[in-house]
Formats: sequence, structure tokens, C-alpha cells
Amino acid sequence: MYNVTLLPGDGIGPEIAEATKRCVEATGVKINWDVQECGIEVIEAKGKVPDSVLESIRKNKVALKAPITTPIGKGFRSVNVFLRQELNLYACVRPCRIYKGVRTSFSGSSVDLVLVRENTEDLYAGVEFQAGDAKTIDLLKKINEIATGKKIKTGEKTTGISIKPISVEGTRKIADFAFNYAVKNNRKSVTSVCKANIMKFTDGLWYDETRAVAVAYGAKFEQEDLAVGVQADPTLVGKVADTKGKLPYMERLIDNMCMQLVQKPEQYDVILTENLYGDILSDLCAGLVGGLGVAPGANYGDDAAIFEATHGSAPKYKGQNKVNPTALILSAKLMLEHLGETKAAEKLDRAVSDVIAEGKDVTYDMKASRTDPTAVGTREMAEAICKKIQQG
Repeated sequence: MYNVTLLPGDGIGPEIAEATKRCVEATGVKINWDVQECGIEVIEAKGKVPDSVLESIRKNKVALKAPITTPIGKGFRSVNVFLRQELNLYACVRPCRIYKGVRTSFSGSSVDLVLVRENTEDLYAGVEFQAGDAKTIDLLKKINEIATGKKIKTGEKTTGISIKPISVEGTRKIADFAFNYAVKNNRKSVTSVCKANIMKFTDGLWYDETRAVAVAYGAKFEQEDLAVGVQADPTLVGKVADTKGKLPYMERLIDNMCMQLVQKPEQYDVILTENLYGDILSDLCAGLVGGLGVAPGANYGDDAAIFEATHGSAPKYKGQNKVNPTALILSAKLMLEHLGETKAAEKLDRAVSDVIAEGKDVTYDMKASRTDPTAVGTREMAEAICKKIQQG
């Protein structure tokens, strides 16, 4: 019996959470679900994420989370970001592969990517200063006073500021996670992505550290000159697997990476990147394989892990039994793997794959025509997956 925190969320969240719960239970794995309400109504009423939510996740160490609405441009910041930072869930992992039967422009190709995103630093660290605030004006003046290169030339009262922290330790930790993930899961390469040609001291640091970690793992550099003079990360040498040149290491600038993924996604495997770039690339990768409706997500820390769908709460579809539950179900598959229930995870993945491939008991978005009258609802698709699981 496993104790797992369940956050049903809001909007379509409760519906897909219930569907996912049924599919997990159909695998035979025993879960004691610790349900914690954390939807937008609860947060707005309390003015924050309830303390009981964090207490539950810290106690159980594993959570399955349905979507929670985040107001745009006002109100509280993203609950996702809050939980990642409070629980130090530094690694976001988003696998994206094509399931036969999913409608995508890349059908027939072998897209199978894993996006590994640093979760706690970068512009999403939330260190922001509002335009017009007295402290922002003072900060702007101080920046211009100490800056040796570019200055901020826009108005003192009309300029907002956001700080982008990138640390040696944060980069080292996520790079180690990505290489370790690649080794354990027999992935074919690791590609480090940033914009170091423009941001020399933040993204430049990112490349310095990912290269040092790559050397510690004995990776093979695509551009051999990038390894010249690079010292292996001293905290990892002798403690991590030596791939002896069998794991390729590549580097791409973020803009070029976007183009590469659209033109030849099959050439990439594990993509290692910063917080903001990772958020953007994960949606791009989801688009390659059919959209956010089939894109699972996981967030890992040293002491806890949260598994969640990457799509939003879609409040306009609330209570309609209409939306695709696949993303959260596949996130639960990642959760089962994390719990060590690999056979159950494989069984669940196989059942989802079979239902999608048959194309009969799927929601409207997975039909050739979105107005196909044979489309089933959220519950019915989950029931079909459960039946597949029980059939073995």
C-alpha cells in the first residue's frame, strides 16, 4: 500500500483525476489516496496554497496533481511554480513520444524525446520588481551605476525588472540528473540548450557546467573542441557512470533548437535546458506528438515528487465529461515507475497505447474529425483503458 497525495485541482481537473485514479487502481497497485483540495476557489479563499497541501506531500513524498487554474497577469503566481520551489523539485521531466493513432503532422516518424528542465532558477525564480515602485527605481539606478556594459535606458518609472539567477550548483544538479536519467534509461544522447551567445554570464555558466558534467560521465562531445580544457565536475568524478564515449553530448542555442525539433526531431533524445526555455520547448515537443492532451509530466526533488499533466484546467469544459484524460494517466504511469511498480506502469502504458491505436473509445480530440459522433467521454475512455489492463 502506497500513500499518495491527490490534488484534484479545478476546471476539468477533478474529472481527469477520477479517471486516472480508476486506471491506476485497475493495475492492481494499492494506493491510499490522500485527497487535498487546492483549486483556484480554495486558494483565493485562503489567499494561498493551504498548508495542509505541503504537509501532505512532504509526508507522503509522492503526489498526483490535476490542473489548477492560474490567473494571467494578476492574482497568485502559478501553483506549479510555487510547489516546485517550496519542495525543491528541481527537475522537471516531460517525455514526448508518438503513440500510434494520435493525430499529428509527424505521424510515421520516430519522435521519442525527453525534456529535462531545471525547475527552480532562471526567470521563473520569481525575483521581479514592478514598474513605478520606488524600490524598482532605486534598483534600476543601482544597476546602471555598477553595469560595465549595457545600461537600462528606458524610463525609471516605466520599467519593470526581472532577475535571472543561474547558479553553478543548480546547473550541476540538473545536468547530473539528465545524464543519470539518460544512462539508466538507455537514451541515445543528451543535448544542452541555452542562449549563451547573448547571455554570457548566465547561459554561459550553464554551458560551462553542463560540459563539466558531460566530461564526468565520459560523454562524447559532438564538437570535440568544446571539451578542450574542460575539467570534469569534481563532485561527480568517480561517483557516476563512465559511459566511455558511448553517450553523445550536443549543444544547441534555443532558437536553433526550436527549428531543429520541427525539421528533424528524431535526431534528438534527452534535451537538457533551463526553466523558461524548458517551459517553451516542452509545449513544442508536445505539439510534435499530438498536443498537451497526450503529454505527461513529472517533477522530482531529493525528498518528493509530483506527477502532473502539462495542460491547463480548461474551465470552459468543466463538468462536461468531454476532455482527454491521457496526459494525467500517462503521468500516473511515471508515478508507478517512480514507486518501483514497473510492471504495472508497463501494463498501464500498453493499455493506453492499445486504446489510442484502436481509435474507437477515445475522446473527440483524438478522432479524425472533432465532430465525430462516435467520440466517447472522459469516463468512457478511462473505462476502456481499465478493460485493456484487466485483459492483460
